[in-house]
Amino acid sequence: MLKWLRRSEPKEVPAATLGPLQIVKPWARSSASEPDVGGGYMTVVNDGESDRLVSASCSAAGSVEIHAIRVKGPALEMRKQDAGLVIPPANQQILKPRGYHLLMRDLASPLLAGSKVPVTLVFEKAGSVTVDFAVEEPGAVGHVTLRSS
Repeated sequence: MLKWLRRSEPKEVPAATLGPLQIVKPWARSSASEPDVGGGYMTVVNDGESDRLVSASCSAAGSVEIHAIRVKGPALEMRKQDAGLVIPPANQQILKPRGYHLLMRDLASPLLAGSKVPVTLVFEKAGSVTVDFAVEEPGAVGHVTLRSS
């Protein structure tokens, strides 16, 4: 009897590793409607205990906030995550459009597609690491209503 071996997909090469954390596919883009605002996205793979992304900073932005988006009909509600974002143990946390993301406010200039922007990520347990986010074309993600948390 022949056994079929399942070939697994090649593992994504992380852009950065910090202890048990791996930052995979970091990318960013300016808002199509507000060029002084941008979003940062990535996957954080955690091969260890629970950790938390507590803050981020970027020299190209006046501030960087950790946000969550909830879709409500045709609109989006965006909420700042003051307590940070949990990175579950032995799991991953995906930051993507219409989900958790980094909100870059007061950009000195719109992010240029094809360039890279360095973002420093600070984790509660693992510490901090600076990662280059590849900038992609701006894109619309719907109407966003800012809401205080």
